Amino acid sequence: MLIIISSFIIISFLVLLIGKFKIHPFITLLLTSLIVGKLGGLDHLIIVNSIKSGFGNTLKSVGIIIAFGTIIGTYLNKNGGAFYISNLILNAIGKNKSSLAMNVTGFFVSIPVFCDSGFIILSPICQSLSKKIGTSISVLAVSLATGLYATHVFVPPTPGPLASASILGADIGLVLIFGLLIGIPVSLSGWIWSITFCKKFNISVEFDKIDFNKNINNFVILPILIPIFLIGLKSIIQNIPFEQNESFLIPFILFLGEPIISLMIGVFLSMISTFDRPLNVQFEWFNNSLKTAGPILLIIGAGGSLGNILRDIGIEEIIGKNLENLNIGIFLPFIIAALIKSAQGSSTVSIITTSSIIAPFLDNLGLNGEIGKVLGVLAVGSGAMAVSHVNDSYFWMVSQFSKMNTSVALKTLTLGTLIQGLVGIFIVFTISLIII
Repeated sequence: MLIIISSFIIISFLVLLIGKFKIHPFITLLLTSLIVGKLGGLDHLIIVNSIKSGFGNTLKSVGIIIAFGTIIGTYLNKNGGAFYISNLILNAIGKNKSSLAMNVTGFFVSIPVFCDSGFIILSPICQSLSKKIGTSISVLAVSLATGLYATHVFVPPTPGPLASASILGADIGLVLIFGLLIGIPVSLSGWIWSITFCKKFNISVEFDKIDFNKNINNFVILPILIPIFLIGLKSIIQNIPFEQNESFLIPFILFLGEPIISLMIGVFLSMISTFDRPLNVQFEWFNNSLKTAGPILLIIGAGGSLGNILRDIGIEEIIGKNLENLNIGIFLPFIIAALIKSAQGSSTVSIITTSSIIAPFLDNLGLNGEIGKVLGVLAVGSGAMAVSHVNDSYFWMVSQFSKMNTSVALKTLTLGTLIQGLVGIFIVFTISLIII
């Protein structure tokens, strides 16, 4: 328990250093990792190796994706593609519903696409809509991020809910149906939060008007649509059983659907769709994109280091052992998942760990039977939303790509994910009263 209390005190101190005293998140996250590792009783060499492996593993999974996504975003901003797409959205649904459109888009995109990849791909549209209609980027970004987040923790084939269903023995089809039903109001709660509270933070985004091309060709939307299509197609195919002698086409589609490959295709499509610009101009766009991606990668990597240190000191096991004897029914998986999520940053780790902890005593929680197991999965998913903050790489992606400083991101995104988690468990609890 001392480790839990110490870790939360240190993380609170980290938030204070970044938000109040404006110390750069990169060095603050690494310093906090050292302190937490030492308080957790880790050997000096283990602490160093944990920081390095956490940093490396995080960038290994998202580094190239972020670089490619930043390049695509730069092209969309420079060639007018983002404005073109924002015009399509505004013409289709109207100016007053743009934030809702981003939320709904995020909700559906995140079913086949990881929420971090989805946000990187769609963030240029948020920026262009913000510029076009004069709405703060914080409103649109949080609306998109919370939409992506809802299906990320509730709906298979995302790995978290898929693994939880397997561990708890829940029917995946029922998890999918109930996950979608619960995910809709949870997603909309994020949208309502964004338009009621996040609008207080006026954050503008600058675009280079000199490079804006009014004669935009229709191909500029392909760098966004093709990667989403390929990643989604891969996700669908992975969940369809095939014969052993499968066509050569299946492995090829799975290859193209890897986020690194699909976004690389998006980069090439960005270049092709901007054929009227000289190569030296495009080289400059590339260079500026990588300069933008560099600080983001360092901060996200440092956040991965802190999350890895917290996992190495076994904070999820400590939390689980201290809470597993509480007799509070369906709220127990929610609380355990929320504490583990808040402590180490990863929603997927929180979901899998919590599911493993509660699996032996589902009957004691009143979660026996098919529906009970499904609600157990969704209770865990609700907890794994609360909350996204400084040790979560998704937090840094949303804040950095949306030009929100740490203080604003904590007040908008972090509180938004807390509300989503609470809405989720309230709905799950209400369903349990009716059905179980």
